[in-house]
Amino acid sequence: MNNLSGKFLRCLAIIACGALPLFSGHASAERIKELARVQGVRNNQLVGYGLVVGLDGTGDQTTQTPFTTQSIINMLAQLGTTLPTTQTLQLKNVAAVMVTATLPPFARVGQQIDVTVSSMGNAKSLRGGTLVLTPLKGADGQIYGQAQGNLLVGGAGASAGGSKAVVNHLLAGRIAGGATVEREVPTMLGQGPFVHYEMGATDFSTTQRAVEAINREMGAGTAQAIDGRVIRVAAPEEANARVAFMGRIENVEVRTMKAPAKVIVNPRTGSVVMNQTVTLEPCAVAHGNLSIVVNTENQVSQPNPLSGGQTVVTRQSDIEIKQGGGALMQVKAGANLSEVVKAINALGANPQDLLSILQAMKAAGALRAELEVI
Repeated sequence: MNNLSGKFLRCLAIIACGALPLFSGHASAERIKELARVQGVRNNQLVGYGLVVGLDGTGDQTTQTPFTTQSIINMLAQLGTTLPTTQTLQLKNVAAVMVTATLPPFARVGQQIDVTVSSMGNAKSLRGGTLVLTPLKGADGQIYGQAQGNLLVGGAGASAGGSKAVVNHLLAGRIAGGATVEREVPTMLGQGPFVHYEMGATDFSTTQRAVEAINREMGAGTAQAIDGRVIRVAAPEEANARVAFMGRIENVEVRTMKAPAKVIVNPRTGSVVMNQTVTLEPCAVAHGNLSIVVNTENQVSQPNPLSGGQTVVTRQSDIEIKQGGGALMQVKAGANLSEVVKAINALGANPQDLLSILQAMKAAGALRAELEVI
């Protein structure tokens, strides 16, 4: 009996070891809510133009920003105070601003949303200011909210005697719950008996796995792939049942494979970001630094005393071209991210030169990744 038990345990160990490769890959589980969104459920952007008052002499210079003066005159006229349009105002505690907000889906009248206030004139700081009642409009020109409140600016600054010191940015701030929703945007949860989910990226394999996961959880035939990005799901038409059904759908887990190899390059900042699936093939790289230095000197020629001549200024330029060494260096293959970084760092190139090297390696087929320039 003990012998049979020992054989049985050894068989289980062998089966377990054989099954390990099936689960030790790069696959991971993500929920539907992290991979897709419901079609039609979206945010809406709002924008408005207003005035910030109560600044400590850091507002717009109204002589250089006529729209600020005109806005003040119009606002005072609505409040019963009439000023002549030719009136010149010298106010330093008022600034013209743009107010932006995001209206979330299913927002109801009376709901509070956050707003961002940004200076559009030549104000020095919005710190300590108060936003005057500002209507917020959508893309259709309708008013969807009203904003007002005290600004929170995360910075500080001081100036005196021509010197200036600034910490963080002083020309933009936020008002938590500073806008009240005045108009609702109707949001439809699907059309008829179907709800459509849009995947975050077009990927046929991930979309198919999402369809299979939904059908396993909710029943065969519930989900159907329309294309590589859209999934059509049969859902109950009664509102309460549909919400409960979609709550179950968004928590369905989908096994996703590793992300495609990609290198993101930003030539404006010299930033290079790559994910862990990037690999390198063996290659040889020669890179030399080219620098051009131009020096210009002004030389003054003075005439002799009492000669009646004129002083002549001449400019003499000196141009120097330097070519750095460009020895051929072998780059070893890299199978994981740390090896790729080590191989690239061995080139000793600065970030700007690295952009050109990566493009050349991609063209030569040595960089096994998609190169995207943003």
